[in-house]
Amino acid sequence: MSALRVVPTRRQGQEHLYVCGTDGSTVAWYDREAGRVNLIREDRRQEVLDALQPFLTGPVAVGPPPVPTPAELARLSLHPDDDLAPNRPGEALLIALDRAPAPAHRLRPDPRRRALAAEQAVGEALDRLEGAGWHTLHSVPLPGGDRVHHLVIGPGGLFAVRSLPARGQRVVLADPMVRVGRQEPQPLLRRVRADAGRASYALTAEIHPVLVLVDPARVETTTAPREVRVHTVTDLADLARLGGVLKPADVEALHAMARDRHTWARV
Repeated sequence: MSALRVVPTRRQGQEHLYVCGTDGSTVAWYDREAGRVNLIREDRRQEVLDALQPFLTGPVAVGPPPVPTPAELARLSLHPDDDLAPNRPGEALLIALDRAPAPAHRLRPDPRRRALAAEQAVGEALDRLEGAGWHTLHSVPLPGGDRVHHLVIGPGGLFAVRSLPARGQRVVLADPMVRVGRQEPQPLLRRVRADAGRASYALTAEIHPVLVLVDPARVETTTAPREVRVHTVTDLADLARLGGVLKPADVEALHAMARDRHTWARV
């Protein structure tokens, strides 16, 4: 009986099966999506294949791990506290609500809850684009307390996305003003463009501003937004159809740069 054990893990939507020795050291891992068994210990090849046999699906390639790209090396060198990739949608609001919850006797719902629900809905829709070669970072902090709600990087380019809760309400767009229901109009489109401009400066790359309306009853446009793409959550998948702007290596390099907290300190 083999002394090796198989430990399944799931990171960023991908499942890997790690083969470990009795001392806990990793001997190999199986990447199901790539159909490859990456061997760290060549001398234990047959033991690894025997341990993985119940989990293998179809033919697999077997060999040493691929040489990491510059982008992967940059990611591996990041301190966990400086890595923005693990941020959840609405991360900043989740922390704020945990540190300063609304009073229990509050008559009206805490508006932060509505904002959080909107960011989570948009974030979940954007995370589903990952299989098409896109990466999304959530709650990217900017100096002065501002943040980019979602930064999307993929074959179609880079997008700074702001979520706007509008459940069951009419939204009127009159650039730069946005009015939701009976609320006072706000120059939100100017803010969305400013976020994209700061992100563009940080990454030295063109970044397109995007406003996502979450569950509006209807949308009216009196002055078309300049340079800003306006979406609802249901049509965010349209971004995945964009392409021809960035090569996969460029996507990975920009993602590695963007996930480093220090990248955003100078904007």
